[in-house]
Amino acid sequence: MEEEGDNYISSAADLKSAMSSILTYENLVHAVSGAVGSMTAMSVFYPLDTARLRLQVDENRKSRSTPAVLMEIIKEEGLLAPYRGWFPVIASLCCSNFVFFYTFNSLKTLWLKATPPTTSKDLSIGFIAGIVNVLFTTPLWVVNTRLKLQGAKFRNDDIKPTTYTGISDAFQKILQHEGILALWNGTLPSLLLVFNPAIQFMFYEALKRQVLKQQTEFGHEKTNSEKRTFGCFSVFHLTKQRIRRLGFLGLYKGLEAKLLQTVLTAALMFLVYEKLANLTFRLMALKG
Repeated sequence: MEEEGDNYISSAADLKSAMSSILTYENLVHAVSGAVGSMTAMSVFYPLDTARLRLQVDENRKSRSTPAVLMEIIKEEGLLAPYRGWFPVIASLCCSNFVFFYTFNSLKTLWLKATPPTTSKDLSIGFIAGIVNVLFTTPLWVVNTRLKLQGAKFRNDDIKPTTYTGISDAFQKILQHEGILALWNGTLPSLLLVFNPAIQFMFYEALKRQVLKQQTEFGHEKTNSEKRTFGCFSVFHLTKQRIRRLGFLGLYKGLEAKLLQTVLTAALMFLVYEKLANLTFRLMALKG
């Protein structure tokens, strides 16, 4: 009985320690900084995502380059058309990156508490965080894709127009007419794609550790260009691997716009994330 009591106390203590490691102000700062960084970057490069979506969905569009598609959209639909659906995307991105960054940093705190970090651990943590993110936020992305395409001029007659008045109305109509599972459409492909951010964060963490090590050894302060390199490096690696496997002509429609958006958005996101997180931690230290 005494041994069982000791085990219970030990388990309760372990659970309390784990919860205290997860529910920390530091994890919250990382999550908010990641969300703000992603929203900033997406807002700046949002038209590239609009061009990518049109190239993928509108099969009969003759324009194939990103600048040509954007000029065509502006000419036909107005100057603000490239930013159609901006708010639902930003709202979804804010929730998505908050979940990802919070989960990633919480798992990193728990897993690396007693053992040193490695690239394989970074990859595993990024993969788990990506799965949690997909399962929680897929309904938001389903709704924002519908809203982003609403009101667009398509040359594809198979696309049926919708009349959603906002995020809440879209949720209600999808649930009413298509069922709750429709909100998780595309979950399986999204789960397969979690390797993308997982690999991206693996390279990001490894490069950051290397630069911080050099900074400690040589008293060298991390520069903005180095921070942007963290965001860009894994993106270029994945692009190279994809071209090698499929060939340049085998890449998907809209990849030009997607690559531009991914590289530039990742670089700016990590820069804002680092700046905001570092500023917040400095202010916390000053207040303490």
